[in-house]
Amino acid sequence: MIDECLVVEFTVTGDDCPLAEASRATGVRIDCQPPQHRDDGYTLLRFSAPTGSDGLANYLDADDRIRYLHVSTTDGRQNFRCLSKHPCVIHELTNVGFMAESLRYYGGNGKFTGAVVGHDVLQGVLEAAGETVGMRLERVHQLGSEDENVVAQQWDVTPAQERALRIAREMGYFGVPRKTTASEVADELGISKSAFLERIHRAERSLFSQLFA
Repeated sequence: MIDECLVVEFTVTGDDCPLAEASRATGVRIDCQPPQHRDDGYTLLRFSAPTGSDGLANYLDADDRIRYLHVSTTDGRQNFRCLSKHPCVIHELTNVGFMAESLRYYGGNGKFTGAVVGHDVLQGVLEAAGETVGMRLERVHQLGSEDENVVAQQWDVTPAQERALRIAREMGYFGVPRKTTASEVADELGISKSAFLERIHRAERSLFSQLFA
């Protein structure tokens, strides 16, 4: 059994994948699920962007590397599905042991979050990326370490609520005067404004119930 699993976060520059280029050309932030590789050489891409990102849809539709683009709208987000046969750096990282959890593209740059099994695999991932793109390791910690889960464990809030609280605090949402808006925090989280407010209100109710029980 493997004892050490590391959660890592990278910033990637110079990736020529269709989504990175689309984010640079349109100025839209794209939140992606891990790509799914197919036996025919194509990769299924699933990603979302804020409602009104018609420029993104038009840009991708005109990209010869993209096939079968489908767009739907749910809860204030546009959801995209398509096939791509263009090799991206995430494919190389997956081949050497990177287990992607989420990908985000903005301004042509990517932020990848996922896991690797041990420091040797992490080194291999860094070396593989270094051959094709610029890559900076932003964060690394052991999976299950308390730095990410201490709030959820101590105060009985869900991981999604804990993350919403943490990001909102970091962005100054709870400051006086408030330094950011609910919409801006929701964009950072990759969810709608209404979903963010619901998470915050549920988390506050849980916290206050425990504090004043």
